[in-house]
Amino acid sequence: MGNARQIGLALFDFETKYGKFPDASTVAEVRRDTGSKLSLPDRTSNDLFAQLLAGNAFIGSERIFYAKAKNAKRADDIYNSDATILEHGECAFAYVAGLTAAGNPSRPIAFGPVIPGTSTLDQKSCLGKAILLRIDNSVTAHPINSSGKIFIDGMDFLDPRQPYWDGKAPDVKWPK
Repeated sequence: MGNARQIGLALFDFETKYGKFPDASTVAEVRRDTGSKLSLPDRTSNDLFAQLLAGNAFIGSERIFYAKAKNAKRADDIYNSDATILEHGECAFAYVAGLTAAGNPSRPIAFGPVIPGTSTLDQKSCLGKAILLRIDNSVTAHPINSSGKIFIDGMDFLDPRQPYWDGKAPDVKWPK
């Protein structure tokens, strides 16, 4: 839960500077502002969280993206190249791209522990609970079912029918 809170603080600092949380549209400005030579793609949560690390602008450690999950590994804090920044397994949090702090405060923005390289939450870690970071920066724990999903009020929490999604499917970026 502590790592999720730190991610939330970094995301809010980022949003204050760039007007939104990291996504494809913030890459050029991050590279310009930080002087980073990183390519900063936008396919995975690792990619988008890398914007928080670029030039040590918002955080100075990859370690906050760790969550105990199958195939996850503790970060080595080497993130000065595309090959080393948030390598496969160093991030176990999924991320919902395209959000701003002005959105529904109960809307999830990051969650884990996700088994790196998959879209499945790891039921065997964190006492079978998933950690959800929401736009209001609250962090909550929810049971993970046997198929690796979180259900809230009888529905998958990523279902667009959940009130906090306003009928739109979330753009989930899964960890690599």
